[in-house]
Amino acid sequence: MFTPLYKFDFFGVEISFVVAVIIGIMFGFTLERAGFGDAKKLAHQFYFRDMTVLKVMFTAIIVAMIGTLLLNLVGILDMSLIYLNPTYLGPQIAGGVIMGIGFVIGGYCPGTSLVASATGKVDGFIYIAGALFGMLIFGETFPLFQDFTVSGFMGNAKLTDLLGLTPGVVAFLIILMALGMFWGAEILEKKFGAEES
Repeated sequence: MFTPLYKFDFFGVEISFVVAVIIGIMFGFTLERAGFGDAKKLAHQFYFRDMTVLKVMFTAIIVAMIGTLLLNLVGILDMSLIYLNPTYLGPQIAGGVIMGIGFVIGGYCPGTSLVASATGKVDGFIYIAGALFGMLIFGETFPLFQDFTVSGFMGNAKLTDLLGLTPGVVAFLIILMALGMFWGAEILEKKFGAEES
């Protein structure tokens, strides 16, 4: 959000930290107000009782995607200058599975655990402690996994390249997928939401 302003010397390092803190507080406040600091609400998605997380995440993806494409279309944003994390397929799938299991067991993702702890929830603190312990163990055993962490390198993989389609077509397909997910989420909530006590 503020990176272009900082990069072009609109303000210095000190102000960039202040802006980052303000953005972080606003983001955390928004997550908390949306109920994402509550492990029970987050866990309900795995029982199909409350699909708010899925709806919010897909909405964010669509808004960011459309905004990026429009800014590129009108010449404000150069897509070639956007940094993409390189893809290491196996390690990233493994990381996603580990995080997903942690999400199911703990009821939080890393960001929402910080929101929960900021509001004084003990389970949020415990989740963060568990995550830090896991990072410590990984760091200490890293030589055992070092080769795996750089396996499956695919460069800066993009759906447009993998599917051989234009960004507009891929965006349209993702919007259709999101609409289908929203529709399915509504059906699941109606079917399983009533079971919530």
